[in-house]
Amino acid sequence: MATLSDIGVAAAINILSAFAFFVAFAVLRLQPVNDRVYFPKWYLKGLRNTPLHSGTLVHRFVNLDFRSYLRFLDWMPAALQMPEAELIDHAGLDSAVYLRIYLTGIKIFVPIAFIAFTVMVPVNWTNRTLEQSNLTYSDLDKLSISNIPRGSQRFWTHLVMAYMFTFWTCYVLKREYEIVASMRLHFLASEHRRPDQFTVLVRNVPPDPDESVSELVEHFFMVNHPDHYLTHQVVYNANKLSELVSEKKKKQNWLDYYQLKFARKQLERPRFKGGFLGCYGESVDAIDFYSSEIERLSREISTERTNIISKSKYIVPAAFVSFKTRWAAAVCAQTQQSRNPTIWLTEWAPEPRDVYWDNLAIPYVSLAIRKLVVGVAFFFLTFFFMIPIAFVQSLANIEGIEKVFPFLKTIIEMKAVKSFIQGFLPGIALKIFLIFLPSILMLMSKFEGFGSISALERRSATRYYIFQFINVFLGSIITGTAFQQLNNFLHQSANDIPKTVGVSIPMKATFFITYIMVDGWAGVAGEILRLKPLIMFHLKNFFLVKTEKDREEAMDPGSLGFNTGEPQIQLYFLLGLVYAVVSPILLPFIIVFFTLAYVVYRHQIINVYNQEYESAAAFWPDVHGRIVTALIVSQLLLMGLLSTKRASHSTPLLITLPILTIWFHLFCKGRYEPAFIRYPLQEAMMKDTLERTKEPNLNLKQYLHNAYIHPVFNAGDDGDDSDTGSEDLEQQPTLVPTKRQSSRNTPRPSQKSQSSRYLLSEVELKSQV
Repeated sequence: MATLSDIGVAAAINILSAFAFFVAFAVLRLQPVNDRVYFPKWYLKGLRNTPLHSGTLVHRFVNLDFRSYLRFLDWMPAALQMPEAELIDHAGLDSAVYLRIYLTGIKIFVPIAFIAFTVMVPVNWTNRTLEQSNLTYSDLDKLSISNIPRGSQRFWTHLVMAYMFTFWTCYVLKREYEIVASMRLHFLASEHRRPDQFTVLVRNVPPDPDESVSELVEHFFMVNHPDHYLTHQVVYNANKLSELVSEKKKKQNWLDYYQLKFARKQLERPRFKGGFLGCYGESVDAIDFYSSEIERLSREISTERTNIISKSKYIVPAAFVSFKTRWAAAVCAQTQQSRNPTIWLTEWAPEPRDVYWDNLAIPYVSLAIRKLVVGVAFFFLTFFFMIPIAFVQSLANIEGIEKVFPFLKTIIEMKAVKSFIQGFLPGIALKIFLIFLPSILMLMSKFEGFGSISALERRSATRYYIFQFINVFLGSIITGTAFQQLNNFLHQSANDIPKTVGVSIPMKATFFITYIMVDGWAGVAGEILRLKPLIMFHLKNFFLVKTEKDREEAMDPGSLGFNTGEPQIQLYFLLGLVYAVVSPILLPFIIVFFTLAYVVYRHQIINVYNQEYESAAAFWPDVHGRIVTALIVSQLLLMGLLSTKRASHSTPLLITLPILTIWFHLFCKGRYEPAFIRYPLQEAMMKDTLERTKEPNLNLKQYLHNAYIHPVFNAGDDGDDSDTGSEDLEQQPTLVPTKRQSSRNTPRPSQKSQSSRYLLSEVELKSQV
């Protein structure tokens, strides 16, 4: 088992590793050649110029101001200087509220740690229970509840602390929920005009033999929303076109690379083998090959666009419908449109950046089947993953390795090797297993059919949290305990096994300490170094960049990655709340993580990340719910642990805690969650009235004209401006005739349709003439 000295060595190793990352970052970010890697957000905003165009040749690439190296940690106070209101204007509400997750962790665990070390640690330490037992334990375990003898009156201390920690956590959560809800409503009220404020997404439009989807949508909303309907845009299945455009961009990158290579060395035209990965096949001229490939793809893109324009099978039974006011859009998005609740389904449209276009082409009737398939697949992924986790955890201590590899005993017993294994092996091994998990979960969410990137990330985050709870947390406790205490189980009666398990659960604190240091401390420090974007930028800069526009495209600012970052944070909430009463020694390590992560990610949000979308903190109910879940889990585990300690008198009092916590969650859900789901009509009307006063001549129809056109229809996206572009989609369509008998009650002619199918057909006919 790990001793206090081993944990100290492991902590020193991880602290030095994190410090090394910070020093490397401090040096690399000062070099002019790396400026676009570490400050890409300012370049995207047009507020920063490249230093490569000024000074001598050496100064363009290397910073020779040695005084700047002495202030290598000045980025930390700089990251904290920007006020929150300015941060919201600079990076958006999503980024600002994401940082509040770390602040919430600090607010919860700093007071809890102070009370725990003041009261509970002395109560646990002043016993000799573990010394008088035959269990395997470490010095750290003496600080835990395992060192309290069964039936002791000292368990009243843990019971009182459980109530205190629960009440404090609930207070912080309620306060944060209230603040974030207020921030969201204020953000929506003060935000600039956006297309999604006036638009709803309509899905499962019923088929009609007499009318097209566009005609059907227009007539339905002109009849049922006659005073507020403005325009609409039908959804096309342009997935194949998107793939062709993407493939063409890749070919264009290779063409640029070989042209640049030939321009630098004109003695011989570049050649490559046309087989798989260029490993075999006939050697061909690279420039001619990729030029011909781009020409072929351009023809295919043009043909596919023509097919989308002219054939009805490419039109999906869905549309983006826009209204004259936010109030009308709110009414439509939050009400049932038909007596049949399975058709004419409306929801708030994602902002244009947030739309995941590929999934809009999925038939709505298949979404339920896809959800079932993904649920089954996730179940098997979660529980079959326990097998490698079990093996890793069996090797997560010195004794386990020596049992499996006895010939390594001499090497393992060396102090340096032993400290390295205890400090690094458990966390690194688990991290390797988890590295590919987020990509798998995101693929599952995409298959499930969500229509926005934010919804994809929130669902992936939920599954990632469930996975980590079962495999990383429960798997590490149950499996690790079973392997570690196997010898004791074989020599005990069946009645004593529950007692051994109850005592051993807090003894896994050692493993989680190493995991927090490796995954948390070193992981956060590695995040700021941005090693992968640094390498990729310079590779692209050397091989592909010819112009300033190419250099801007070579930048990879990245984003927060809610689907991976938030579940990781929640794991630390879970560990902190579970071990706050059981083994408080974890709390300082968790506080260091939250503090360090808050500073690092604040710096990244200010200088690096460029968010793909803005959801106005729609994810906060999920964050709140998962912290409450962690709190309930901690209470149930404490209840089970004390039941093995002959502290039965505490069970009735502990049962009250989960009940009170669930009541608290339901209260917050009813009080604050509506602000994240529905848009108050009062707020919408106030916003509309204010806008009409300020801009009485606003042409809203022109503003919304091409807001929800598929990106591949934008001119220049495929590198061929001659193809039909978004200009065609913006023209006024001809009068749409009414074909259905039931639609002749439409109160006014169909002059507002923005369907691009008829428009593009007209453009094609004109071009043929």
